[in-house]
Amino acid sequence: MGSTVTTANTVGKTWGGGNEPLGASYGKLMMWFFIVSDALTFSGFLVAYGFSRFKFIETWPLADEVFTHFPFMHGVPAPMYYVALMTFILIFSSVTMVLAVDAGHQMKQSKVAFYMFLTIIGGLIFVGSQAWEWKNFIHGEYGAIETKGGSVLQFVDASGKHIAIEEFADTSVPKEREQLLRGKGKWFMEESSLPTYSVEQVQAGFKNHPDLLIRTETIFDEATSKTAKGVHPTLNDFTFKSKHKTILTRAESEKRLADAKLVIEGANLQRNEYGSKLFADFFFFITGFHGFHVFSGVIINIIIFINVLLGTYEKRRTYEMVEKVGLYWHFVDLVWVFVFTFFYLV
Repeated sequence: MGSTVTTANTVGKTWGGGNEPLGASYGKLMMWFFIVSDALTFSGFLVAYGFSRFKFIETWPLADEVFTHFPFMHGVPAPMYYVALMTFILIFSSVTMVLAVDAGHQMKQSKVAFYMFLTIIGGLIFVGSQAWEWKNFIHGEYGAIETKGGSVLQFVDASGKHIAIEEFADTSVPKEREQLLRGKGKWFMEESSLPTYSVEQVQAGFKNHPDLLIRTETIFDEATSKTAKGVHPTLNDFTFKSKHKTILTRAESEKRLADAKLVIEGANLQRNEYGSKLFADFFFFITGFHGFHVFSGVIINIIIFINVLLGTYEKRRTYEMVEKVGLYWHFVDLVWVFVFTFFYLV
């Protein structure tokens, strides 16, 4: 009996955490459990993205050529500028959240409300910017041709400048058919909207513009060149050599265009004018999943902000709820840093 009591006392002295292990409340501990599990989920997504990218590295789209839009600057190439601005806004919102938590420790209600408001504004701007980026990605800008073999062909002029299909397509050539709608088709079948231009119109326009060339989705760099020759590329080849897509001669371009299957405009879960279809799949899934986290965080922040204004936490004499929400917000910001690095920069 005495031995049992001694063991219990020993365990009590060793634990010493009582109802708050590691000095953290139940709510904080559960938030940390959620963050760790969610971090593993995002890690799995990014690992899958990295595996797919390096498996299809020769046809993977170049981010500098995809994310070139900037609000109110239509037609002005600004590669990655707006994505960088979005990242800065989200990181800055993490700073305002830190200030809100610090003000809560000092029991300063007005300051907590002010910094929470700034955090909410930053989150809303980020979510809106992501929606705007999705719109441009889905709509596309230049258009491309998909061949019967599944390759993606883009168009450039003699200087290598990317040319949109609408700039040379021959609209005098009639389209091959109309869109299949439930009211017109047999057995009430329907299909997604047809592209603006048909394959025949693109082929005719290309023939009428002898200065145009075709750029394939295959990326040419030192690493690709060495691999094709049977030479093992070095890390320097992958990291420090500029990459560009392969441009065909006029004769090769005409031959590849004769194998055209359909016109692609923008990107979706089935086709992608920028290159590999998996790129669009991962873009929608990873950025969409992260965007859902940010949107959820904004909603939660709004609820906490209202409670701050109502004086709920002043009455409780603690702003721990602000701190718990802050942990989630910092996690969302940190995840975006990894997404931005691996998806946009590398």
